Amino acid sequence: MNARTKRWLMPLIIIVFASIAGLIANPKSTGVGWVDGTLGKLKINMGLDLQGGVHLVYEADMTNIEKGKEADALNGIQDVIERRVNAFGVAEPVIQPSKVGGSYRLIVELAGVKNIEEAKNIIRETPFLEFREEGEQKEELDSEQQEIIDEQVVQAEKTFDEKKQKAEELLEKALSGEDFAQLAKDNSEDPGSGEQGGDLDFFKKEVMVPEFDQVVFENELKVGEIYPELVVSQFGFHIIEKTDERGEGDDKEVRASHILLQASDPEGLREAFTQQLLQPQFEPTGLTGKELERSQVDFDPQTSQPVVLLQFNNEGKDLFKDITERSVGKQVAIYLDGNIISAPVVNDVIRNGEAIISGRFTTKEAQELAQRLNAGALPVPITLVSQQSVEASLGKTSLDKSLKAGLWGLAAVGVFMVLYYRIAGVVAVIALTIYTILMVSIFKLSSLSQTFTITLTLSGIAGFILSVGMAVDANILIFERMKEEIKRGRDLKSSLEEGFRRAWTSIRDGNFSTILTCLILMTFGTGFIKGFAITLIIGVLLSMFTAIVVTRALLRVILGAWLEKYKGLVIVGAKDYNKDSEQIIQNK
Repeated sequence: MNARTKRWLMPLIIIVFASIAGLIANPKSTGVGWVDGTLGKLKINMGLDLQGGVHLVYEADMTNIEKGKEADALNGIQDVIERRVNAFGVAEPVIQPSKVGGSYRLIVELAGVKNIEEAKNIIRETPFLEFREEGEQKEELDSEQQEIIDEQVVQAEKTFDEKKQKAEELLEKALSGEDFAQLAKDNSEDPGSGEQGGDLDFFKKEVMVPEFDQVVFENELKVGEIYPELVVSQFGFHIIEKTDERGEGDDKEVRASHILLQASDPEGLREAFTQQLLQPQFEPTGLTGKELERSQVDFDPQTSQPVVLLQFNNEGKDLFKDITERSVGKQVAIYLDGNIISAPVVNDVIRNGEAIISGRFTTKEAQELAQRLNAGALPVPITLVSQQSVEASLGKTSLDKSLKAGLWGLAAVGVFMVLYYRIAGVVAVIALTIYTILMVSIFKLSSLSQTFTITLTLSGIAGFILSVGMAVDANILIFERMKEEIKRGRDLKSSLEEGFRRAWTSIRDGNFSTILTCLILMTFGTGFIKGFAITLIIGVLLSMFTAIVVTRALLRVILGAWLEKYKGLVIVGAKDYNKDSEQIIQNK
């Protein structure tokens, strides 16, 4: 390969490379099916601030997390939600942990999601799974619990008396001949019959509560008659009207209407509260969905009902073994999203780290539960504290303004380079254009990657525009070094090579310091700052390539012997440098 071929080889490679990049940046029909199909899939992923989307803020409940491990739990939530939204096809979600005062929060930004309810469902569909063990049986209530019950009973007594007085007034109105159906519609608290004027349709004995049955079946209440007393049951106060009857003996059916005012007997309520608080409570064990390795659907061999099998990782296996060791003969409750699913009695120590969730599942429900658990269970519960839908119109306006500013800036830089550096400036503008095309093509090509997709935000555009200035800066350093070499008496070709050689160290050090700063921003910065840093670091690396490779290769082709007499056309002031160079040579 002769010198002439070598000189033209690199520019030809650059032209081909730039043409391919231009096709990616601005796709045109090629007539080749698979090429056009691939180009059609390429797109620039835009962030929340450009294309709109959903901004959600969740607060994590760290009540049951050991002190000092809250940050680990928050990172666990972040990982789970990332897996969840990625499974739903949300591109480049921003999921950022945050601490505000004593509360731990997670900021979730889903670009391109328009339906805020859909976004919340994506997050909340990930279940919170935990295991709780049976606590100790209490003999008596402590003073705080007794005080709480007393307050509840006092409130219940007040409500009971108010409802009783109102029921007596309604009974008096009904007995005086007012329309029973209208009274029921206006006052009954039975959601099933209130809208029907209190009508309960026909029913047999033992369908209703015993107090109700006694009035309509055992008392000599006639059809069309209202029972003259209030009937008190576990549901509250009933005013009863018998409207029809049919059949005999065991087949006898009665039709009745009633007005119900719901109220609880204060003493019965005290007893129920007391029994509930004296019952052994299920206490957290530390075993949650974060220790889950996998889940799958199976069927109970005895009942043929679908169940969900759980397999824990090594840490979870040890935890589950310890739990079952101390719970033999007791219940271990499985909670899903705060609700108890099952509470089997432990008959023996379970050492293999397997557990079963049984319940009244359909096969579809069991499959969905297994899929949700495999997608990741939240290590701690989360509560939505803020939600915001970001409109794309604001982002479009900002994008348009940013692009206009970038284009005007690029044009201004181009004019300056051509006026000040002439032919060298034209080459720099060509290299700058190639640089811009390459950057856009990199943004688009990243959409094909699952691990390194670049999401363009307003801050990323700022990083891109800043990198354009840095690309020009590298060319300016090179051209100024060329001026100095021409002044020393070198010809254009040798001054080009020497200018690049001497300018390289300054370009390298300046850009490497910028790259180091970007790496620090990427490590410790938040979402938007990371976007700025990633775009800038790509731009800096690409600007070094275009300045050192593209500009140099193009100038090597252009700078021939015919330009030696017209150095002023290559770089402004180079003609004056020729005179200085001759004087220097004569002095020597």
